[in-house]
Amino acid sequence: MPRMESSAELDPDLLRRYDTAGPRYTSYPTAREFTPDFGEAEYRRHLLLGRCGAAAPLSLYVHIPFCESPCFYCGCNRIITRDHAAADRYLDYLSREVALLAPLLAEKRPVHQLHLGGGTPNFLRPEQLSRLIAGLSRGFLLSASPDRDYSVELDPRYLASGFIDSLAQLGFNRASFGVQDFDPDVQRAVNRIQSEAQTLEAIAQCRERGFRSINVDLLYGLPLQTVAGFGRTLSAVIRARPDRVAVYGYAHLPQLFKAQRQLDAAALPNAETRLALLRLAIGELGAAGYRYIGLDHFALPGDDLARARARGDLHRNFMGYTTHADCDLIGLGVSAISHVADSFSQNHRDLKHWEEALDAGRLPIWRGLAASFDDIVRADVIQRIMCQGVVDIRTVEDRHGIAFAEYFSAALAKLAPLEADGLVTVAAREIRATDRGQLLLRLLAMCFDRYLGPRADAAQPPRFSRVI
Repeated sequence: MPRMESSAELDPDLLRRYDTAGPRYTSYPTAREFTPDFGEAEYRRHLLLGRCGAAAPLSLYVHIPFCESPCFYCGCNRIITRDHAAADRYLDYLSREVALLAPLLAEKRPVHQLHLGGGTPNFLRPEQLSRLIAGLSRGFLLSASPDRDYSVELDPRYLASGFIDSLAQLGFNRASFGVQDFDPDVQRAVNRIQSEAQTLEAIAQCRERGFRSINVDLLYGLPLQTVAGFGRTLSAVIRARPDRVAVYGYAHLPQLFKAQRQLDAAALPNAETRLALLRLAIGELGAAGYRYIGLDHFALPGDDLARARARGDLHRNFMGYTTHADCDLIGLGVSAISHVADSFSQNHRDLKHWEEALDAGRLPIWRGLAASFDDIVRADVIQRIMCQGVVDIRTVEDRHGIAFAEYFSAALAKLAPLEADGLVTVAAREIRATDRGQLLLRLLAMCFDRYLGPRADAAQPPRFSRVI
């Protein structure tokens, strides 16, 4: 597993040259390729197939869309409201979705991984959280194993009294905190005033309640960010010693996300400053003992993600990097995405259509995709790049019955200039990202993506974030 020190030596000119837009590869094909031709009937058929057998474990993702206040940088699917009664109605409909879906599984499959995302999951009150988990337990077998991975995204600004206690009592053992930046000027610019003290207090509460892992999310590239200010944020986060740190590059796509139109584009850092912020994060986290996991994730050596990467069984899906490659992923709630057998499916993104489908007794599928043989082969290669930075060519050939050099001749040609720039080595037996290429894994993966390139909708605004 690469250390930060080697990755910190990236050439700024090289990074600027390759700073293009591209997928983050939480799936392949990406959600951009999903179509309405894949609907409820197709999803039902794949649920019966299952990716790993009738008794295999599951991952559940539950989307809680509500937020009390908009963060202007946000690209998530959320509903701004202060009416907490709205969550009761939402939980009613979630119960209907579980009741429709659970009988389609051959038996109650154990849930090894559960994640509450949003929105703001702690918009729920403790009693509503208990009601949600009770509803899930009626359709699924929620694991009591100490190895379970039950996580939740938390906003320290809106933590109700007793919420973390309720999480612990209900079996949650991981928490993720959005920080972005502690600098007051940046917080005012993005409409997220969040003190360092309240964040550190929430982290401490989780630890006191026995949470196994804490994650902190940071963003670089926000309005008014400076190297000095971001350095102070990094120092505060490192002092808190979270098990994992994610350092995302802010994706400014106001044509897609209305909230981002509230930001002053003139106050966004230029390319040189963005690069300096990234290099600072790499250097500071590396000096503090964090290991690079992949893309924009870092973890302490004893964390499960670091161990999975060292073992070679790290996995990537819509929840990010995980240790549960053997699980079908079931998404519940508005806009949630599932990965079952060799298929992807997404629920309706708007609350109205999601509710209408459930009112009619239908699973609320909006669109999806059944992966072709080619999709499956390329997804395997892209997973290996994104999770390990290495592709063992013989293993891919044996698994899929292909001659790698012939099947991927076009991809290998696209890799050639990256190899010339020292980002990757291509040999007869393996493709390996170099230390310089570890932070540009998306570029390597893009070489194997057959959906990229000129399209009929090429004149439309970009839909992917910048690689840097």
